[in-house]
Amino acid sequence: MEIKLRQENEKDYKSIFQLIEKAFENEEYSDHKEQFLVERLRKSDAFIPELSIVAEVENEIVGHILLTKLEIKNDTKSFGSLALAPVSVLPEFQGKGIGSKLILYSHKVAKELGYKSIILLGHQDYYPRFGYELTNKYGIEMPFDVPAENCMVIALNENGLSGVKGRVVYPSAFFE
Repeated sequence: MEIKLRQENEKDYKSIFQLIEKAFENEEYSDHKEQFLVERLRKSDAFIPELSIVAEVENEIVGHILLTKLEIKNDTKSFGSLALAPVSVLPEFQGKGIGSKLILYSHKVAKELGYKSIILLGHQDYYPRFGYELTNKYGIEMPFDVPAENCMVIALNENGLSGVKGRVVYPSAFFE
């Protein structure tokens, strides 16, 4: 199975919406509105077109990942970072490495664009394999009450989290 990764384009929006809806349909820890989040983020200042990426198999979109801008702020400084949310794969294509390819490719593109870190809320057993660590190890706090084991961060380069401490500030599109 050949998997092609590329930046989304406007013609993909409907397929991506349906893909995300199907991917999260049976997810226990989901509000089942991730597809609407992606639509809002696309229209926000946090959107980075190069970091909305699709996976195709035989010209069908089977996966999608979105990284958007966020900030980590403390009393004296603000640090730019990225939010990984969501990563979606059609149910019939899950477990075939598509999510992994999307995550690793998004890391590569984000690093090329000069970003230093990515924050996410996710399954504690899945993301550490890509290098994600708990945010509390770095003194990074989430702005809402969630289990610490689901709050993770990755440095995209050697000093990507050097001196970074504070509270995550998500774009308002996450809460509309």
